[in-house]
Amino acid sequence: MAQYELLLPKMGESVAEATIIKWVKQPGDKIEMDDTILEIATDKVDSEVPSPVAGRLVKQLFKEDDIVQVGAVIAIIETDIDASVSTEAVAAPVAAPEEVSEPVIESIPGLEQLSAENASDRFYSPLVKNIAAQEGIHLAELDGIAGTGSDGRLTKDDLLNYIQNKQGGKAPAVATNTAPAVPASAPVAQASAAAQPVKAPAPQAATSVSGGDEIIEMDRMRKLIADHMTMSKQTSAHVTSFVEADVTNMVMWREKVKKNFEKRENEKITFTPIFVEAVSKAIKDFPMINVSVKGTQIIKKKDINIGMAAALPSGNLIVPVIKNADQLNLVGLTKSVNDLANRARNSKLKPDETQNGTFTLTNVGSFGNVMGTPIINQPQVAILAVGAIKKKPAVLETEFGDVIAIRHMMFLSLSYDHRVVDGALGGSFVRRVADYLENWDMNREI
Repeated sequence: MAQYELLLPKMGESVAEATIIKWVKQPGDKIEMDDTILEIATDKVDSEVPSPVAGRLVKQLFKEDDIVQVGAVIAIIETDIDASVSTEAVAAPVAAPEEVSEPVIESIPGLEQLSAENASDRFYSPLVKNIAAQEGIHLAELDGIAGTGSDGRLTKDDLLNYIQNKQGGKAPAVATNTAPAVPASAPVAQASAAAQPVKAPAPQAATSVSGGDEIIEMDRMRKLIADHMTMSKQTSAHVTSFVEADVTNMVMWREKVKKNFEKRENEKITFTPIFVEAVSKAIKDFPMINVSVKGTQIIKKKDINIGMAAALPSGNLIVPVIKNADQLNLVGLTKSVNDLANRARNSKLKPDETQNGTFTLTNVGSFGNVMGTPIINQPQVAILAVGAIKKKPAVLETEFGDVIAIRHMMFLSLSYDHRVVDGALGGSFVRRVADYLENWDMNREI
């Protein structure tokens, strides 16, 4: 008999950790190859971890709700494999720890002193340490931040919220059950400040609940969405610009080609891939809309990765990303859009498929809304909402004079981060998207 170490598998280039949400197998349970051992969550995507071997589960090394780094050993399985067979040989499909690019954490102020003096036994994930290093947060300060993770562990969101509150001049939440560890090299003033008693947070106002009210606890995804939306409003100076577009040619073209397209490609062509194509073209015309902000630095993105907001049966939203959308033709975009939308509705998305978006598109028209003011999907700086297409009377200029005709009209709403996107850029960009839609070629072949 041999003991096999089950590792948390690699789930994409940008995914460094995951949360255990449910153990499907318990110690002592028999396991067949490819049986699901546990369910994990990364951001808003849930995944299953199958067993690459058959045997019996001996030990679970983490509890539910624990945050685990990719490549970490999460369970021990007793197998019939000869002990001389290496774990690495059996676990070839699973990413080994050394394959994971660990964040650089050596630059955190006070790290060496903390290690030498053993001043704190609090666990920090590499991701948290990396963020602290980038923001210049000393370990003494890090020790004082209240954590919402398992056993008070400091999560990424805890640290990001602390940084935002600190930058906004708000009193940060600090743990009161642990005295902050101050390295010997820290200035006396810093040590004195760290030792000051911390005021308890002000109690929240009581909410009136009557006997007929129903109290519903947010599920995990709704909590993530709530935190992400609140963080975005606190981070970016939101401005929204609107344009009304005459998309009659686009509508008539789609009506003309949709039956043959579905017969040929076995795919339905919706308006979404057309919108994605127009956005991709406009981003090439105005590349400074395809950026993110890091402190006082503007990071101009090379790739054009378009996220599309998709509604789930639960009512929550998720944003799968079409990578390198500008490199796909309309057929490729249609297949990508349909594939991502279908797998999103069936909870089959892979964690990496919701990462690295550079711009987001949301279709509020699918709910019958004519326009909306969407919240920016951080760390992006802009998001476009497309409204419902409505038949309306409109004035057309002809060589014989102005006439009134029934046209297919829609509103485009662009919310953008006014810290780095001025009104001229935001307004010009959304106008350019509308131009691509309005000037659609009725004779276009697909």
